[in-house]
Amino acid sequence: MIDLADSKVKLKHEKTISISPVVFAINKDLSDKLGFSNKEVKTSDLIEAIRDGNLKFMMTNASRSNSGASFYLGVLTALSEDKKTLTDADLDNENLKKDMKSLLEGVSRSSGSSNWLVDLFLEGGYDAMVNYEALAIKTNNELIKEGKDPLQIIYPSDGLSISDSPLVYIDKGDKEKEERFLKLQDYLLSDKGQDEIEKTGKRSAYGKVSEKNADVFNPKWGIDIDRPLNPIRFPKKDVIKKALSLYQKELKKKSMTVFVLDYSASMTGNGGYDQMLESLKQIFTKEAASRSMLLSNPDDINIIIPFGTEVLGIEKVSGDYDKLEEVYDRLASKYKANGSTYMFEALEKAIETINSYDKKTLDEYNPSIVLLSDGKANGQLSFSDLKSYYENLARDIPIFSITYGRADEHDLKELAKMSKARVFDGKTDMQKAFLEVKGYN
Repeated sequence: MIDLADSKVKLKHEKTISISPVVFAINKDLSDKLGFSNKEVKTSDLIEAIRDGNLKFMMTNASRSNSGASFYLGVLTALSEDKKTLTDADLDNENLKKDMKSLLEGVSRSSGSSNWLVDLFLEGGYDAMVNYEALAIKTNNELIKEGKDPLQIIYPSDGLSISDSPLVYIDKGDKEKEERFLKLQDYLLSDKGQDEIEKTGKRSAYGKVSEKNADVFNPKWGIDIDRPLNPIRFPKKDVIKKALSLYQKELKKKSMTVFVLDYSASMTGNGGYDQMLESLKQIFTKEAASRSMLLSNPDDINIIIPFGTEVLGIEKVSGDYDKLEEVYDRLASKYKANGSTYMFEALEKAIETINSYDKKTLDEYNPSIVLLSDGKANGQLSFSDLKSYYENLARDIPIFSITYGRADEHDLKELAKMSKARVFDGKTDMQKAFLEVKGYN
């Protein structure tokens, strides 16, 4: 909601254009094995399967994406005392928090984007995901094209949330623009506009599906367009804000993030060094992280590896902000930009550092690597050497990259492809790129 983030904006003409339930999409064989196919599945069934070690799933970060937030609030409501709407008192309930934490421990990969989650799932190797019904339909169509079995779509009976897609006008006093907006809104709500929307897998503004588009919603996938949707009622704004803060600081699965930071000489000549430190400040200082809704869990593990002609050091710190801010101060004073860009050597050290933890510990975390570089790797290690090392470990460790300056995007894209990750553009706004990448762990 726009007004959740900024209460000063003036909104007008708000009307729902389409809706899409937030669903749990799961491999059919696993769904059958767990007894989820063609039956009512409750939130407690999902939690039990996760606690028994039988289910892992992907979802978007609840503090960065609407689909993740909607699912999260739906589960909290299902776990609440009256199961109708979430209250401030519910969020203080230790049993509720324990159950919610158990469910989120089943998250195998996190994302800041619902669409990217589809792309990641289609790369293979994952059992289930939380996403919009429309994107689950899109995923199934792609799976069928590839000759693979479609997913079973499950609607949690006691915690179903609906993504309402409204079109709303932000009034800045431009009457001509407002008239064009109203014409667009009228078209989208017309029979023709709604027909085109339904063809994409979204339901109409009234939650219905016309007969001529019924085949888009395949009943073999667990979709029943005639079944009434009984969504949760979203709580008040202050409760939502408290819930999202609780998610970030306490309930979200713990993250293990290795920041691989370019301290080569070229970083000083283009302002990259100063921008990098300012961007890290948004993550490593409590006040800034709170504004961005990116507060760390005290049990998170943060590892910082600055590099130039060699790995300059390794800093390990928890998500405790007193300690994070101490490390931030050291990054600004202890390490100086100088030398070449031994990027692949630094990444090898990052992978090696994560791999030094035993499997049981790693299973408790979502590990990832965040690389920032402004140049081309020019050390002794080649990309093929690094790739061979990475693939021999057989671990799912995404390497997210942030570009800056003259960064070699070909190498960074190859790293992303190898590790099922993404490249973020920091050339125009490095700070924004850092905030985006944090939404993926």
